[in-house]
Amino acid sequence: MSFAIIQTGGKQYKVQTSDIIKVEKLDKDKPGKIEFNEVLAYGDENVIEIGSPTVNGAKVEAELIKNAKNRTVLIFKKRRRKNSRRKNGHRQQYSLIQIKKIFAKDGEVFAEAKKDDNKEDKIKIEKKE
Repeated sequence: MSFAIIQTGGKQYKVQTSDIIKVEKLDKDKPGKIEFNEVLAYGDENVIEIGSPTVNGAKVEAELIKNAKNRTVLIFKKRRRKNSRRKNGHRQQYSLIQIKKIFAKDGEVFAEAKKDDNKEDKIKIEKKE
């Protein structure tokens, strides 16, 4: 299986074609095509290309499925014996993306997702989690 390591939102992700992953919220509002140019490494069982720090010319093409918010995280602060307490909630925003293609440093397609009609099924599985 071919893979790529991309950097987005201050984090690094190891991705393969047709993977659906959660990343920090991207600026794009509507679903569509996205390119990640910060590819730290890519390869498969036979060949691995590692950048220093990135591989020039390599990119990963993905599709934005949706922007949403995670579940609420409660923040409760209490100071004992002082009748002082504070309760806050936070919902972190994220983007759900699906990896379509991985391009090598020379611009050729290194790996491509198979065309399948089960994309809606995969999205429904992600919503249940």
